[in-house]
Amino acid sequence: MTRSQWDWIEHMASGDDRAFFVALGQKVAQLRKEHGLTQQQLAELLGVAQQTLAHYEGARLRVPASMLPQLAQILGVSVDALIGQPVKAAPAKRGRSPKWQQQMEAIAQLPKARQRFVTEMLDTVLQQSTR
Repeated sequence: MTRSQWDWIEHMASGDDRAFFVALGQKVAQLRKEHGLTQQQLAELLGVAQQTLAHYEGARLRVPASMLPQLAQILGVSVDALIGQPVKAAPAKRGRSPKWQQQMEAIAQLPKARQRFVTEMLDTVLQQSTR
C-alpha cells in the first residue's frame, strides 16, 4: 500500500474505528455479492474461515491491513476504492469481472493436482468444440 493509503486508514481509524470497519465490512459484502461469491468462496480465496469473513463483514473483527491488497484484487477494485478513499480520476471498471475470470481466479487457488484435473477437462471440452 502507498503512504497515502496508510495515511487515509490512520485518519479514518483515529476518528471512529467502528465506523471505518463497519463501512469496510459493508463494502466487502457488497462487492462479494456483485461478483456472485458466497462468504465460503471468498473465505477460501483469502485462506480464512467462513466465520472469520462473516465477522469482517459485520465489523466484529477488523480486516488486517495486510489482507487489503489481496481482498481488493479478488474483488476487482483498488485498495483505495475498497477502503472508501476518494479516488482521483481513476478509470472506471465496467461492471463486475466476467464469470470465467472469477472461475480462473478460483482455479488458481486450488491445489496443483486439482488445477491439472480442471485443465485436462477444459482441454477435452475445447478439443471437442473444434471438431
